[in-house]
Amino acid sequence: MLYGAIEAGGTKVLCGVGKRSGEMLDYVSIPTRSPQDTLPEVIAFFRAHPVKRLGVASFGPLDLDPKHATYGCLTNTPKIAWRGVNWYRLLTEGLKIPVTVETDVNAAILAEHAWGSAISVHTALYVTVGTGIGGGAMVAGRPLHGLMHPEMGHIGVHRLPEDVFPGLCPAHEDCLEGMASGPALSQRWDMSPACLPTTHRGWAWEADYLAQALATYIYVLSPQRIVLGGGVMQHIPLFPAIRQRVTELLKGYIKRPELDKMDTYIVPASLAPLTGLYGGLRLAISSESSG
Repeated sequence: MLYGAIEAGGTKVLCGVGKRSGEMLDYVSIPTRSPQDTLPEVIAFFRAHPVKRLGVASFGPLDLDPKHATYGCLTNTPKIAWRGVNWYRLLTEGLKIPVTVETDVNAAILAEHAWGSAISVHTALYVTVGTGIGGGAMVAGRPLHGLMHPEMGHIGVHRLPEDVFPGLCPAHEDCLEGMASGPALSQRWDMSPACLPTTHRGWAWEADYLAQALATYIYVLSPQRIVLGGGVMQHIPLFPAIRQRVTELLKGYIKRPELDKMDTYIVPASLAPLTGLYGGLRLAISSESSG
């Protein structure tokens, strides 16, 4: 029996087919254009690759309350053309199979828990740092929902004294995403992060802003592990710098052996660069047991 997976992002939509074991058998990448252009290609892929159930790991914000008529609907996403698009309704009507919708980052931590860097824990975070910054939380093996889903990229951070960059978040300017996303790095230093020299002070600033956020998440959510992914985190020297700064910020207040081994506490995503797609697969598989 095969299961379907979607990772919907700002530049591309990945569609895949996999097994219950977590093996991804096939996937395609579809450019994210308008919904009218993109969705027919998504539906065509799954009609050509029949699956039992489908999991959608999408950018947000999303309505994730199954009791709502708007479950699976994109709300005030900055991708204006996609506002009001209802993944759940369009895909259930188009494919006539059960569909589960979740944020890309919540789905990602579920996948890392099942098959990747968070297998041995029950409460963990996944934070992606790329075009935007987002975070997913798994608490006792389940994704965290409340008023909606976490919006971890939009917490405030303390601006470094020498940093005059105003920030670029349309809603908050100098929130975490506004100060530390890939586009923020590019605009602040007038070059792509991929071209920023390893010794450039921008990386130390980046590590500081991300460490501030992770320290806050540790205090509030008490994760047993933090998994980091996204394009910016491909700069591997960020990991030791972030770990060191988190340790400094915590000041020994939380006495746990896990925090004495930061190299196994703050870790890269094992399923990258397909973490979100595997998240969709995990959603589809999990929905079978939950009904």
